[in-house]
Amino acid sequence: MNIYSKAKRVLRGDVSARTAALEAMRRLRVLRARRRERAELAELNQQPARLREEFNRIPAADLLAHFRSRIQPKFFPGFQDGALTARAQRQIFPDETVRLLSRANHIAEEHCWPLLGFGEKCFGREEIRWNRDPLSTFDWPLDYHPDVNLMRNDGSDARVVWELNRLSHLIILGRAYAISNDEKLSGQFWQQIASWRAQNPVARGVNWNCAMEVALRAMNLLAAFTLFLRSPQMNEVALKDLLKLFDQHGAHIQRNLEFSHIATSNHYLADVAGLLWIGLMLPELAAAEGWREFGLRELLQEMDKQVLADGADYEASTGYHRLKLELFLYSLVLCHINGIDIAEKYWTNLRVMVEYVRAYLRPDGRAPLIGDSDSGQVLPIVRRRADDHAYVLALGAAVFQEPGFKVRDSGAPEELLWILGTQGVRDYETLPAGGIPSSQAFSKVGTYILGKDDLYLLLNASDSGVSGRGSHGHNDALSVEVSACGTAFIVDPGSFVYTADLSERHLFRSTAYHSTVQVDGAEQNSIEEAAPFVIGNEARPRVISWKPGAAADLVVAEHYGYQRLSQLVTHRRTVRFNKADRFWLIEDELTGEGTHECAFRFHIAPGLTTRIRRDGIVEVCDKINGARLLIAYQKPDHQREQSIPNGTDLEAKLEPLFSSNDYGAKEPSISACWNARTALPYSAHFAIIPVCAKENERERLGSAIDSADLEMKQN
Repeated sequence: MNIYSKAKRVLRGDVSARTAALEAMRRLRVLRARRRERAELAELNQQPARLREEFNRIPAADLLAHFRSRIQPKFFPGFQDGALTARAQRQIFPDETVRLLSRANHIAEEHCWPLLGFGEKCFGREEIRWNRDPLSTFDWPLDYHPDVNLMRNDGSDARVVWELNRLSHLIILGRAYAISNDEKLSGQFWQQIASWRAQNPVARGVNWNCAMEVALRAMNLLAAFTLFLRSPQMNEVALKDLLKLFDQHGAHIQRNLEFSHIATSNHYLADVAGLLWIGLMLPELAAAEGWREFGLRELLQEMDKQVLADGADYEASTGYHRLKLELFLYSLVLCHINGIDIAEKYWTNLRVMVEYVRAYLRPDGRAPLIGDSDSGQVLPIVRRRADDHAYVLALGAAVFQEPGFKVRDSGAPEELLWILGTQGVRDYETLPAGGIPSSQAFSKVGTYILGKDDLYLLLNASDSGVSGRGSHGHNDALSVEVSACGTAFIVDPGSFVYTADLSERHLFRSTAYHSTVQVDGAEQNSIEEAAPFVIGNEARPRVISWKPGAAADLVVAEHYGYQRLSQLVTHRRTVRFNKADRFWLIEDELTGEGTHECAFRFHIAPGLTTRIRRDGIVEVCDKINGARLLIAYQKPDHQREQSIPNGTDLEAKLEPLFSSNDYGAKEPSISACWNARTALPYSAHFAIIPVCAKENERERLGSAIDSADLEMKQN
């Protein structure tokens, strides 16, 4: 790649000359700092924990006694009071407790546990191979961390190795130890820590390449450390080794902060959260106070920067919204527990983030996977699928005492007990359940939800994210998700993988994989297979009108991604929600010049039966609950006396695609597609009609089509 191309990628989006100059100077400082770090690798790996002077002077036995008896600082209540939590875990979650103990034993005895969406993986019967890729078996080298090539495109995936090395499975061992007092679990904890340290010298290899990963690993280790602190196997030597490891993690994060004057993301947010947690929970370290103050200050500044006014993550991703919400929620709760005052406006911002989750959650309790998702979690007490966001709502309900965040028929998740303690569970259970949210608009991020009761349609009018710079956005401008009668029918396909397969990565974020309109096979925003985390912002979606009402809701939006074509095209989509007749009418208008190939797609959720009926209607059926969704193309009134170039109305075709609801997992799915080669201007109308199990289809279809015809004539 030439210098011009590199600069263009770095400076994409709106970047002032002053910001560009500051960023150039920062990068020069980073280069100098890395030269120093490279020269000091041996010393960094051998350096003992840098304790405050008063703790350096006391005998090792007294230091251990200090940690076991100290009252402050406090970790989350469920971790801090292991005996009380263990009793509550058995009483409130008996079935989950049985599974927890079984999983912990399997980890201890076989070194096997589930990893992201790849299912159960085993990592070495005798000793875990921490640098071996569980997908390709590639052994990542112990090069100086910036020299590690992450994008090999050979089936290896740094994201998967990072998940293994976040060490979140040690929380499973710790929780099970709190319940069982089985010293086999404690012994396994110390063996794995020693093994990890031996195989991962400081600042060398893939597991030190990304400061975010170092931070998340440190946070998980703090949780496990709290649970194993009372174990007889925690002796003076083990404590000093662990303190050394924490100090090395904090120092590495500080040396390698993922900050940029141009834009920051979930990476920098995780970095500063990690420093806050280490500094807060280990005040015995000499650098702790500085880390704590810097981490908290930067965390709050990133909330101001990365959270939009309507509560959404500015990276245009619901998956990373969940991750950031966890980072902010857990960090603010941890500060509150330890008597650190947080200004009210940040609690308000946090609440608005939870409100956004409640709004975008489908009636089936799952989240739409808008933009990227790598299934990442902060402190994963329970391993959650990428589209499972409801547990964070439960935490928000207890923290804010808000019934609206409590999903009906949703029990308390285990996270409540371990993060907020038994009081948190009681607070949650005493709240009445809130109703299902109705239509809402989040104009800053571009999310519009048109729904009532069990009906839900989400229109995505987000740009590529990060103020137009992109990284985790997809080519999904004006795409829709539709859920009805307890079934998700039209869905976003998710992300599947990142660097393990660049062609699959490219496909899952492409226009053709989303429920929108594609023109001439072009992408809405420029993307390249070789640049999996770069996306343009040519589409620039704009909402023209939003009119919610008692009888109907209407939203009109357009994007300009096809104005890069030799003959300019604008796509405008209008969605009307008829509440009385329970259907949506989607009108796609393509204006511009020339003749174009147009594809109108709706991506059907996996596991459903899809067919094209004789009347041309696409019928999607959920055989489990009997619900169906009818997608009926309607020729606009002004075109009914004309014929499109092939002499017939548009006919649907079913395209085989894939969907992914968890990183690394994918299932076959179907896209219903209507193709037309047509001169512009051109418009197509689609009636989206749900039919629940006990409803009469003829009546539903007739009333909806009649209403749709009337609306088309009126508009």
